[in-house]
Amino acid sequence: MQRKNFDEMTCPIARTLDRVGEWWSILILRDAFFGRTRFDEFQKSTGIAPNILTRRLKSLVEAGLLEKRPYQQRPVRYEYLLTEMGRNTQPLLIALSDFGNRYFADRGVTMQVRDIATGDVATPVYIDEKTGKTIDPETFSIRSVRQH
Repeated sequence: MQRKNFDEMTCPIARTLDRVGEWWSILILRDAFFGRTRFDEFQKSTGIAPNILTRRLKSLVEAGLLEKRPYQQRPVRYEYLLTEMGRNTQPLLIALSDFGNRYFADRGVTMQVRDIATGDVATPVYIDEKTGKTIDPETFSIRSVRQH
């Protein structure tokens, strides 16, 4: 079955999903944040079939989220590193983790955001940079902007 392509849509959510919305892609990005860089590390961590992992890594490289670099010459082997765009998916992964901890942690909290310097657990919130107000459904809404 051919997957729907959202690349031509104007909605930023749809366009983002076109690049990172497939669940294996999100898990590969998560693993890259955990420091995994090599094919076998991604495969072992996720249990993904090698042919699917190959396709997902290729699509993440093509989308500009990962960079493919050789780390061994004979035979040639590659590692996959987060690009600047890939590193900027961190808030998305934090949001998914926070949502999962709030609503689907029937086995307990298994991932937390921590301050690198102190090790303290952080509580993710979204704030408006201009006003400092907490962004929540009671205070802010998402609206479509009409294209002229």
